[in-house]
Amino acid sequence: MGFHRMVFLRTVLLTLCIGLATSSFISDGVFHSHGSTGRSLLQAKKNCPENFEFLNYTIITSQCKGPQYPPSLCCSAFKQFACPYVDYLNDATNDCASTMFSYINLYGKYPPGLFASECREGKLGLACPPGTAQSDTANTSDSSTFRSIDSFIAVVFGVVLLVLFS
Repeated sequence: MGFHRMVFLRTVLLTLCIGLATSSFISDGVFHSHGSTGRSLLQAKKNCPENFEFLNYTIITSQCKGPQYPPSLCCSAFKQFACPYVDYLNDATNDCASTMFSYINLYGKYPPGLFASECREGKLGLACPPGTAQSDTANTSDSSTFRSIDSFIAVVFGVVLLVLFS
């Protein structure tokens, strides 16, 4: 009975670790420009798979208004808008973050760096509520499917290793 309990506890611990590793945060890195530093051929960014041009920005522009730009309203609105795209925004190999901020600033006419300076929640960035990321919802894209399969395989592999080497 003790052996099975130990395997169960290790399995639960492994599952929690994997869950934390795939949690949804909007990284602080999305607020900073990642322009080229001279090696543009090696550092070229892919086009964003999400088309930010035609998204509805009124969730931000209706709540985040100047001249005061209240941080509680602006950051809440920003998270409501951005969290569904957290996986794209945190991917440094594409231009999603810079594209999104270009359109936010175009439609809202916000001062440069407003969201970067006002919206801070911790060292991991802005915490997105569970289930808001497109990969957490009913998105059926190939990338989220592969990510789910990878997580499942990692859990199964971890359980097998725990059973074999415990």
